[in-house]
Amino acid sequence: MLVHLDGLSRCPWPGYDPLYVAYHDDEWGRPERNSQALFEKLILDGFQAGLSWITILRKREAFRKAFDGFDPSRVARFDARRVHELMQNDGIVRNRAKIEGAVLSARAWLEIESAQGFSNYLWDFVDGLPVVNNPKSISDVPTQSATSARLSKDLKARGFKFCGPTIVYAFMQAVGMVDDHLVDCHVRLTRGSK
Repeated sequence: MLVHLDGLSRCPWPGYDPLYVAYHDDEWGRPERNSQALFEKLILDGFQAGLSWITILRKREAFRKAFDGFDPSRVARFDARRVHELMQNDGIVRNRAKIEGAVLSARAWLEIESAQGFSNYLWDFVDGLPVVNNPKSISDVPTQSATSARLSKDLKARGFKFCGPTIVYAFMQAVGMVDDHLVDCHVRLTRGSK
């Protein structure tokens, strides 16, 4: 647990970086139900594989611009020319497999969204409610779970890329499907879950 200059205790992973702290306080672990926002976060978590999340966070606005606001209907239509253009964009992570994977994932998103809604699909894996864990220290927080493994397998079967169980667990934490704020974290305490 880190105590910051504002007197608030926080999970240690964002350190003292103002951008990271704001992300921790205002976004991470807050239940997200918007299907397009969930798509964006899953794609960004895929791009994060092998990198630190702060790297992606610092590039998030460039990613949003490059990927047309993460509008899946637009991303699904990206062709080889557009992929080539993205490979020249130094504002994002230039990894061809991940860029092409985002296009394939957008196509898979469209199918799920039209069938049942992407948000409904995801939240059904946790029965519509956040899984509230009670980690006392960062070592108590897992890197994956049986649910993230099931969701990962299903996403892959539907055509999503870069969505292994660890990536999916990080995604679930970020979008509030799992609450892994430490028990003494001010965010957890102000939300009333302990």
